[in-house]
Amino acid sequence: MFAIRGAVEVKSDSAAAIAAAVAKLCEEIARQNRLSVKEIVSAIFTLTPDLTSAFPARAAREQGWNGVPMLCAQEIPVPGSPPRICRALVHARGRRKPRHVYLGRAGMMLRPDLHESEKSMRRGENSSPHKRRTSRR
Repeated sequence: MFAIRGAVEVKSDSAAAIAAAVAKLCEEIARQNRLSVKEIVSAIFTLTPDLTSAFPARAAREQGWNGVPMLCAQEIPVPGSPPRICRALVHARGRRKPRHVYLGRAGMMLRPDLHESEKSMRRGENSSPHKRRTSRR
């Protein structure tokens, strides 16, 4: 099993805006990780405290994730944290290297390291050979 992180900025606190953002996030997580719905074990969605109009899991079900066990929760209100963010943690069957998906400004705000890495990869740049790489266990 492997886990995929993701996030998307939601335009406003409305059911339609939350559904649209979550649909795009689910679609990109599945596409970038080449996942079928049958491979998804579970998903956890969180919303920042300023988003209260809809459950993200409902939008995921509308994307075909009907048989996937899902949980929705509220993020802790850390001062200075970015507003209107939906985060996801998706567990999937297999042993692939996950492609974490941070869409739009969510990537720049939450994971600038991944955002810069993605931009470099698109330009065909390699990371510096002088940077020390560490592995996580």
